Amino acid sequence: MTQRKLATLAGTGLAATMMMVAPGFAQEAAEAASTAPSAEVQYIFNTLLFLIGGFLVMWMAAGFAMLEAGLVRSKNVSMQSLKNIALYSIAGLMYWIVGYNLMYANVDGGFIGSFGPYSFDPVGGDALDTGYSTASDWFFQMVFVATAASIVSGTLAERIKLWPFLIFVVVLTGFIYPIAGSWQWGGGWLSEMGFSDFAGSTLVHSVGGWAALAGAILLGARTGKFGADGSVHPMPGSSIPLATLGTFILWLGWFGFNGASQLAMGTISDVTDVSRIFANTNLAAASGVVTTIVLLQILYKKIDTTMVLNGALAGLVSITAEPLAPSIWQTVIIGGIGGAIVVFTVPLLDKLKIDDVVGAIPVHLFAGIWGTLIVPFSNGDASYGVQLIGILAYGVFTLVASFVVWFILKAAMGIRASEEEEMMGLDMSETGVEGYPEFTRG
Repeated sequence: MTQRKLATLAGTGLAATMMMVAPGFAQEAAEAASTAPSAEVQYIFNTLLFLIGGFLVMWMAAGFAMLEAGLVRSKNVSMQSLKNIALYSIAGLMYWIVGYNLMYANVDGGFIGSFGPYSFDPVGGDALDTGYSTASDWFFQMVFVATAASIVSGTLAERIKLWPFLIFVVVLTGFIYPIAGSWQWGGGWLSEMGFSDFAGSTLVHSVGGWAALAGAILLGARTGKFGADGSVHPMPGSSIPLATLGTFILWLGWFGFNGASQLAMGTISDVTDVSRIFANTNLAAASGVVTTIVLLQILYKKIDTTMVLNGALAGLVSITAEPLAPSIWQTVIIGGIGGAIVVFTVPLLDKLKIDDVVGAIPVHLFAGIWGTLIVPFSNGDASYGVQLIGILAYGVFTLVASFVVWFILKAAMGIRASEEEEMMGLDMSETGVEGYPEFTRG
């Protein structure tokens, strides 16, 4: 059984274990056992946690769509909407066809699982030995894959062609992400080393960030974004209210992302931990926002709303690697530094002339690295050395694999819209449907 699944059965044998500790505790243990949840009850509550967490994380797809639609220009809103519903659907199919088994089946301390589609419980299934419905587990894991793909969508907006992007999503969700995920959550080699990533600061967010970075480098910046003299030309998005709505939807979905990663809700201990994860998740995001506001005021005397939105997301990404163990003050520090990372790395990307339309690389890659590296700050079972090894392993694998796929796509079919299509807007050149026809037609 994989490390990520072990927690689902964590409370099942507690009473029996207590009975073996010492004879003097036998009576108390027996009384505890008589009131402990049955296997059936634990199965139901564990499954319910997966389902609730899963549909909350699925709702993050709407958050990414709204965030991206708000941060791109009006002439590209329809294209972003199309990309987001397409990538979610592709992720669902690919994770069933090949992804889940690559990530979880027969990894056994290695580097990859098994090929083949995943099978659910039969109708009316009651396999209590798993501790949860297998379909609920698949659903919960699948929505994480779509999150990684959404990160790539935002970074490469406004100049990527539709079909090369969708083909990359097929490879990312069916192969790159599952293979990388098997190293830790599938019980692979990093899991054996003691690497720790509770809900995916690296496995989900940094993987998506590395894939986005590779694409951004090969794709190049939007026409007119950077001047020959090194100047940066802002390209304001279409709707700050829409981007703000997207951020709040993502914030809400993150409670499922982190909270349900406890993977069990059948005991008082598990429910208490889920509640603690909710609280820490919220505090980290709030700290990211406040830190970003303060730093922007100090450094620029003006507060960029889009950067504050990303400060919230960076706080969330930062706490995702370990949302359970930190105390309140540790949580505030971790989330606050995530917000600071956004403030300092967005200008860095501009200096490097890497065009990230929505700021996904600072949020998901840089804050994801930070969140993963700082796990031992609150979790004594983790070590900085192993965390660094894991970060480097995921970075090298995902960056190289993504570069190869993007390079092949670029050589075979081209990945970038023409300058004429880019200036006209991808809504018309790629979809034929304008997001805001009354504005973009003039």
